[in-house]
Amino acid sequence: MFRPVLLLTLAAVMAAGTAVADVYKYKDEKGNIQYTDKPPSLPAERLNVQSQRTDVVAAQERSQAAVQSANSKPTGNSTPEQKAAAETTAKDKADRCIKARERYDRYMNSPKLYEQGKDGERRYLTDAELDAARASAKASMDVMCQ
Repeated sequence: MFRPVLLLTLAAVMAAGTAVADVYKYKDEKGNIQYTDKPPSLPAERLNVQSQRTDVVAAQERSQAAVQSANSKPTGNSTPEQKAAAETTAKDKADRCIKARERYDRYMNSPKLYEQGKDGERRYLTDAELDAARASAKASMDVMCQ
């Protein structure tokens, strides 16, 4: 029951940049191990969780810069294999742009989004999570479609 909360807590910590969070590990009344930022009772083991945010946009820009520099190197004698590879790379970029645009459109036009649980149960995103997902989709689309 707390697993989606744990995932959301960890995602929020990662989105906040370098952060230190108070995360506690405890056993509930059924003997299951739970993770939370607010344990219902003590004793609970305090875990030192440190995270650094991965800037997805910056990583995608670095990847595109590497592809562009590889494609822009003059070789003098371009082989058919090199030309085919360049065409494949351009096609892949166009496909990624199309998928990113479709994802952004789907997120913007959906009044509610949900995560699928392991047991098939749906957990609908809160307004804040929905806004964050939409912002992430927009940033991905902007990078992929440059």
